[in-house]
Parts: sequence; structure tokens; C-alpha cells
Amino acid sequence: MKMDNSSKADSPERRQPLREGVHAVQSNDFPWIAEVWETSVRATHHFLTEADIHFFKPHVQNELRRLANLVCVRDVQGLLVGFVGFAEGKIEALFVHPTWRGTGVGRRLVSHAMTAGGASVVDVNEPNGQAIGFYLHLGFRIESRSELDGMGRPFPLLHLRLADELLSRSALLEEPE
Repeated sequence: MKMDNSSKADSPERRQPLREGVHAVQSNDFPWIAEVWETSVRATHHFLTEADIHFFKPHVQNELRRLANLVCVRDVQGLLVGFVGFAEGKIEALFVHPTWRGTGVGRRLVSHAMTAGGASVVDVNEPNGQAIGFYLHLGFRIESRSELDGMGRPFPLLHLRLADELLSRSALLEEPE
């Protein structure tokens, strides 16, 4: 079932202030996780077809449920507006609802993944220039490239690593609210 959060967050004028910090994802958050994932993918992954999105959606949902470290940012009403999943020093997923892009949500989530989980690497779909620009701006550098994604599909990945000089200074990613 597709959830409609447009009444709460479909335009910057309707955005609520954010709660401070990051919050654990609860089991009842997964419908919102799916909504944020799909909405974000449709806004940024223009190289995917409708069939690709339908193919990946159940796989992504299953994998996210398996991550021990899955946290989110919420607005003051409790609406989940973005999330990050990380494990073993790697950011496995970062998605922000399009309404909340450019507000520091992604930066806050990456900073948490770095400080709480030592995350210093991430894979990004090569055609997703917006995500690549975001990570490069935060100090990640392209380390290598793969022709196929993790499922063996023809979606090239760039493998990024946080620049060595920033590894011990992840607090610099924090942006004042």
C-alpha cells in the first residue's frame, strides 16, 4: 500500500521543524521507509525504469530490515523524513524525502553513520550525479568503479571513501540547525 505523506511534507512551505538528533527506526516505520525510499528514488534515480523500481523495492525493504544500524530523522510531528543504514564501516543506504533535500537531513545522517558506526565508505550509482556531488562535497573521494551493481545488474557503481584527513574529524560534517 502506498502511503500518502503529501499532506504533511509535499512542499517546503508545509515542512515542519525537525526533531533534534537521529532516532532508531521502529518496526512500524517500515511503510514510511518504503515511501521515502521510493519517493527519493523517483526524484534522483532517473536511470531506473518503472520495472526496475518494482524489482528493487522488495529487495531493498528486506535488506533494510536486516541492518542492525538503521536510523532516521523525523520532523516534530514524528514523520520520518530520511534514513541511513550502515554496517561495518559502510553506508549501505541513505535516502531523504525530496521535500527535505538540501535541509541538512542527509548531512546529519551521514555524520551519525560516521561517528556511531565508523562509516567511511559508500557505493553510489554512477548515473546519480546528485548523490555523487553530495558525497564529494562532504569530503568523500572516488576510489574505484564497478560495471555491475551488487546484484549483478548493469548499473555501474562508484566506490567512494572519506578522505583520510577527514576520518578523525567527522564532527565537521555537523551543520548547525
